[in-house]
Amino acid sequence: MRASGILMPVFSLPGPFGIGTLGSEATAFVDFLAEAKQTYWQILPIGPTGYGDSPYQSFSAFAGNPYFIDFRLLAADGYLTAEELPAAQPVDTVDYGALYNQRPVLLKKAVDRLLAAPSPAYEAFCAAQSFWLEDYALFMAVKAEQGQAGLADWPDALRCREPEAIAAAKARLADQICYHKAVQFFFYTQWNALKAYANRKGVLLVGDIPIYVSPDSSDLWTHPELFQTDGQMHLTHVAGCPPDAFAADGQLWGNPLYDWPTHKASGFGWWKQRMKHATSIYDVVRIDHFRGFESYYSIPAGSTTAAGGHWEKGPDRDFIHAMQQALGGGNIIAEDLGYLTPEVKDMLTESGYPGMKIMQFAFDSRESGNYLPHTYPRNSVVYTGTHDNVTTEGWRSNASAEDVAYACRYLRCTPETLTEGMICACLASVSDTAIIPLADWLHLGSEARINTPSTQGANWRWRLTQPLPAALAGHIAALTTLYERVPEKR
Repeated sequence: MRASGILMPVFSLPGPFGIGTLGSEATAFVDFLAEAKQTYWQILPIGPTGYGDSPYQSFSAFAGNPYFIDFRLLAADGYLTAEELPAAQPVDTVDYGALYNQRPVLLKKAVDRLLAAPSPAYEAFCAAQSFWLEDYALFMAVKAEQGQAGLADWPDALRCREPEAIAAAKARLADQICYHKAVQFFFYTQWNALKAYANRKGVLLVGDIPIYVSPDSSDLWTHPELFQTDGQMHLTHVAGCPPDAFAADGQLWGNPLYDWPTHKASGFGWWKQRMKHATSIYDVVRIDHFRGFESYYSIPAGSTTAAGGHWEKGPDRDFIHAMQQALGGGNIIAEDLGYLTPEVKDMLTESGYPGMKIMQFAFDSRESGNYLPHTYPRNSVVYTGTHDNVTTEGWRSNASAEDVAYACRYLRCTPETLTEGMICACLASVSDTAIIPLADWLHLGSEARINTPSTQGANWRWRLTQPLPAALAGHIAALTTLYERVPEKR
C-alpha cells in the first residue's frame, strides 16, 4: 500500500503550556493530517524525558511523559478547576527547566482529587499496567527523595534493591508512589483518547522506541540481570557508535548494553513485553538502531569518547524470530541507518520489516552508503530527513556547493526549489511509505532542527510557533494524490 505521513513530535505542537500536549492542538493536527490525505503521524518517543531532555533517555520504557498531559482535559474531567488553569504562555521553544518546576504543582492538585475517590478506571489501569507501573512509581519516588540523583549515585542498599531497603522505601514513600501512578493514569487516558480520535479520522500513529534504555531508569534498576553490569548495578560496557565522517570520535551514548545470553535464555520475555506494550499504544512501531540486534558497538564504561569501542555479536535472528512469534510480521519499521554489514542486511531481509531511506544522504558526499532514490526497494520508508538531520532547507544552506549542485542535477531543480524537489522525489519513489517532517513542508531552516547528535543544550526544543498556512493541507493533499499515496480506504 502506497501511503505517506508527516513527522511531528508531540512536544513541537503549539499550545499555551510551554510544550505541546495531548489536548486540542493535537486533535487539530490530526484534522490537518486527514485534510492533507495523510495516513501516518510519526512522533518521537513519548516517555518521561531524562538526561539532556532527550526522549531517547527516558526514565522508563513503558511510562508516558507527564509534560504532555493537557491541563484543560484534566479540568474537563473534574480534576482541576477553571481558576487553577495557568495563564496562557506565548508559544516558544521548550524550556524544560521551567516545566520541571511548574508542572508538578498542578498535577498534584489533580492527583489529590483523583485519589480522594479513585475511579474504577484508575483501579483497572493500575491492575493492567502493574507489570511496570509499581516499579516505575517507586523508582521516581526514590529518585526525588535522593534529590534527583542518578541511579548510579544512590545509596548501595537502594541501588542494589536490598529487600529491607525496598520495603522501607515503599512504606516511607507511599504517597509519592501513588502520585506517580495517578500521573500515568492521566497520561494514558489522554493518549488513548488521542489515538482513538486519530484512528477514527483514518490517521495511524507511528511510535518510536529506542533500542536501549537509559542508565537512569526503572528498567535497569528492576532488571539488572538483563544488562551488562558488575553485579552491583555498575555498568561494565555502554552503547554508542564508532567514529565516522559525521563524528570523528564516534557517538558515546552511555546506555546500558543488554546481556543477550540472559535475554535468550528467558525467551526474550522482557522484549516481548515491551513490544506488546508498544504495539498496543501505537499503530506502527519504529525501532531505533535496529542494526544493534545483529551486532552492537561496545564501549568500556568510563570512556570519554566512543573511539575505543569494538563490535560484539547480538542476538540476530533469534531475536527476530521471537518478535515474530509474539507479534506477527507487520507494523514495524526498522531504523537501519549507519554502518550496515551484509549480515545486518540479511537480518533485515529475513525480518520482512521495511528499512529507512534518507533523501539527504543520497547527495551528501560524507555518506558512504547508497541512498539514491532509483535504488530504493518497495519495502522501505523514505524520509527527506529525520529528527537527527538538519531540515532540508538547512541542508541546502550548509552543504557544500558540490553536493547541492549534484542534488539539483539529479532532482532537476534549482537550489531555491531543492526542498520541494526532495519532497516530490520522496513521494514519487517506489518506497511504500514516505514520511516528510513538518518543518520541510514549511520550508524552515536550521532553526527548526530537532536534534544534533552528540551535542547538548539546544535539542528537543523546537515548536511550531506560527499557524499552519491555510493552503498547506490542500498542497500536501494534491501532491499525495498526484503520486498515488492516498490509500483506497480514503
